[in-house]
Amino acid sequence: MSRSDIQSQLDDARAGPPTPSRNPGMPLDLDWVASVCINRSATERRAASLPRRRPIKRAHQAAWQLKAVSCIDLTTLAGDDTPGRVRRLCAKAKQPVRQEVLELLGAGPLGLSVAAVCVYHAYVAEAVEALAGSPVKVCAVSTGFPAGLSPFPQRLAEIGASCAAGAGEIDIVITRAHVLRQDWRALHDEIRAFRDACGPVHMKAILATGELGSLRAVGQASLVAMMAGADFIKTSTGKEKENATLPVGLVMARAIRAYRERTGVEVGFKPAGGIATARQAVEWLAMLKEELGNRWLHRDRFRFGASSLLGDLERQLEHHATGRYAAAFRQPLA
Repeated sequence: MSRSDIQSQLDDARAGPPTPSRNPGMPLDLDWVASVCINRSATERRAASLPRRRPIKRAHQAAWQLKAVSCIDLTTLAGDDTPGRVRRLCAKAKQPVRQEVLELLGAGPLGLSVAAVCVYHAYVAEAVEALAGSPVKVCAVSTGFPAGLSPFPQRLAEIGASCAAGAGEIDIVITRAHVLRQDWRALHDEIRAFRDACGPVHMKAILATGELGSLRAVGQASLVAMMAGADFIKTSTGKEKENATLPVGLVMARAIRAYRERTGVEVGFKPAGGIATARQAVEWLAMLKEELGNRWLHRDRFRFGASSLLGDLERQLEHHATGRYAAAFRQPLA
């Protein structure tokens, strides 16, 4: 790891996490939504070119991988979750990479942690208690995750309950039928109601892009979610057959750029589902750097929704530090 890379990471750590701003939203602009046009083949070619356009050389890989660790929303969303599993996940979130590995990399002073722990509402209080005093946020999935088909009052009540329990972020899921029927007014009003129910708590809107039918629909839904006040837009629940892909990410990143150019508001981005290796993580970071710039290389603007990614990142970081790949049991997740 080069001296300049580690110095940049240290400067970020000393400055503390940036204070994320809220997206106030805007009235629904149906003309803007209708004007969205996506060239699928060009988008796929551009996405395929990204890993070749910005190869990360060995001396810099560790710095990018440390950055990826700091942007993870460490997630457990299984039917067999237990309080013990959530507490172990929170312990890993606070110390995601063993201190001796960080010391060998010259990154000991970073105070490295992941960005958030993401759980069902039932475990919000457990996670809040386990993470007390740390910079790691608690994120609750809400609004009938993952299908988003619970009665509307129940979905609003779930948001309120999670906020009251101490969640610092809420991940909501949209009604996919609104997108499939092109009912943008209904989608805007739904997300706006969720945003209002969140109050001061940051909200990420999950679009379930693998179920929207086309890249154009992804771009349109991204714009409507931002118009409704989403602080982040997120690809997937992780439960769909197709989750985060670079072409989808490219469409969403360009929607974020268009929204910033028109409103001046910077909205965050969270790919989730299917990102399991350090190489994939660096490809996503490189894409964000190319499309949106360095501001989106910080966790106030970018997150990975992941459960297994951290294990491979830690394994690669230990290889940088020692020249050897560690056995899996040396990087237990939970």
